[in-house]
Amino acid sequence: MSERSLSPHWLSSWASTVSDALNHMTEGFERRHGYPPGTNLVRSADQDDQDAARALAHDAQAPDDLITLYDSIGEIAWSDVGNGYFLHSAGDTREMLAAYGAIPIGNNAEPYGLVIGTDGGGRNYITDRQGVIWRTRTATLDEPELDQVANDLQHFLEQLQESLTRFIATGEPGRL
Repeated sequence: MSERSLSPHWLSSWASTVSDALNHMTEGFERRHGYPPGTNLVRSADQDDQDAARALAHDAQAPDDLITLYDSIGEIAWSDVGNGYFLHSAGDTREMLAAYGAIPIGNNAEPYGLVIGTDGGGRNYITDRQGVIWRTRTATLDEPELDQVANDLQHFLEQLQESLTRFIATGEPGRL
């Protein structure tokens, strides 16, 4: 677990930087690839997102950083970066919780994990109560095998940014 926590200022700066990079990536995309780009955005949170975040905090005891994220960012959709990277809205995260329940992580007696996104190839990103980010090895959420990919949400967002930067430079998205 990390001792740092997300701030709205850091999130705003991060969103601005990656939004500029996404705009650069999609300029001339159709000419280079022969088809139009999909959805590539960092959507700002609206009141519905913020209300869903409050409910998620109350109902699921979500990590503080996740609530901070959902207060600022409503959704992340990068459909043209590798297989894609998608961070769900707070409402979608609540729907995943209702549909699949808490995801077991490790040998904890009480399973707890919230599905917060996907890599577009079927693997899911899950956060635990401490804010550590995990990725499933396969598309299944039934008894998933998990790998830790980030110590906290900020680390995860930094890795997403690195994947985007690498993808723009080389066409390869990196390890996430």
